[in-house]
Amino acid sequence: MREMKQIHAHAITHGLAGFAFVASKLLAFCAHAELRYALTIFTHIPLPTVFDYNAIITAFSRRHHLHRAASLFPQMLNDVVRPNARTFALLPKASPSLPFLLQLHSHILRRGHVTHFHVISSLLSAYSSLGATRVARRVIDESPHANDVLFSAMVSGYVRNGLFREAIELFRDLKAFVKPNGSLLVSALSACAAIGAFGEGKWIHAYVDRQHGVEKYELHLGTALIDFYTKCECMQPAKEVFGKMKTKDVAAWSAMILGLAINARNREALGLFAEMEKVGPRPNAITFIAVLTACNHRDLCGGAMRMFRYMSEKYGIVASIEQYGCVVDVLARSGEIEEAFAFVKSMPVEADGAIWGCLLKGCLLHGHVELGHRVGEYLVEFEPGHSGRYVLLANVYASVGKWERVLEMRKLMKERGVPPVFSWSFIEIDQTVHKFVVDDRSSSYSGEVYRVLNHLGRKLEDYSKANDCFLIP
Repeated sequence: MREMKQIHAHAITHGLAGFAFVASKLLAFCAHAELRYALTIFTHIPLPTVFDYNAIITAFSRRHHLHRAASLFPQMLNDVVRPNARTFALLPKASPSLPFLLQLHSHILRRGHVTHFHVISSLLSAYSSLGATRVARRVIDESPHANDVLFSAMVSGYVRNGLFREAIELFRDLKAFVKPNGSLLVSALSACAAIGAFGEGKWIHAYVDRQHGVEKYELHLGTALIDFYTKCECMQPAKEVFGKMKTKDVAAWSAMILGLAINARNREALGLFAEMEKVGPRPNAITFIAVLTACNHRDLCGGAMRMFRYMSEKYGIVASIEQYGCVVDVLARSGEIEEAFAFVKSMPVEADGAIWGCLLKGCLLHGHVELGHRVGEYLVEFEPGHSGRYVLLANVYASVGKWERVLEMRKLMKERGVPPVFSWSFIEIDQTVHKFVVDDRSSSYSGEVYRVLNHLGRKLEDYSKANDCFLIP
């Protein structure tokens, strides 16, 4: 950059900086190296061209100054500079809000750039990032360039917005006329893992084996398969995929360790971590989230603090809120409530709602009513719009028979306009994923479902009475 500034000074002293070609070349270079200097050059160009605007928009976008990048578009129009396809491929990714993106989209339509593949791809990505998946889908449906790349981005957008069923349904439609690429398969596997769509995930695995052979798994696909199988509680296929991966990066090792941990194979997970330290890549912060999760067992809870210290002492990893949360969760679940509370107070970063929620769950689980009351009262003020916090505190009161306080919590939720969040679950039958919500009777099978549930309830009640125990939730 020092040499570039010398060249710029030379251009100024010799009267060359005023030439559009020279100024544009200087701006293009500085936009990649030093934003402030690039902006100075840009503001001194008397008649900036579309290439100059594109360069400075790129510079702001790469540094995530979205509002600054977006503000250049109206300035461009005021300067009577006609945007080109490159401009309209850059600006959607810099959109700070949905209204701006919709306005930009109308300009793209009016100026006839909707047929450019990179513009459509950028619009699709931007709409998905802002949560407007319906508009994104309409963009791809109306595009003459719809291909596996765009459809892969749409599936990824669905997954990113938690619309897993929509992602899987689109993937199923695509299989008939598009050869799935690696990115599309990874996105589809993520959706399958999220809702337990085992049949579709198995189809993807079989497809990968047919295309690439069973002895070779590319890094991202192999890691996605491991994540899918472990979340579906199928450890043997996950271990087989892991074993057949010729190259394993830190993400693959971390996924396998976490998969073992969440499937109650805690010691095996810690053993794999020990193996990773010997023959694998250097562990990172994500690896230690998996390791700390593996310590979430009654016999291993003491190892959580050791691993937490080991992470910084051996590898110099500075703990983030995620690692702190793992330790609090381990201590709270194991009944070390006072130690967990002291750990939270000693944290150099402010505890978030998730950490306080872990502590409150521990108080409820192990009967620490007084501390639970204090933590819960703080939590409902810390996250007043989170319905789960009120429910947890109400459960603490209910555990000691304080029913008037339970009613107060419900009243407080209503006064603050906090909507209840209903639990849901997915089940796959004949490769069709069904979603069940609490008290939902919209399914055509709801009559049969509730008849079976009532039958199970009567069986549990009979068993409880016969064995002098309480099994009814």
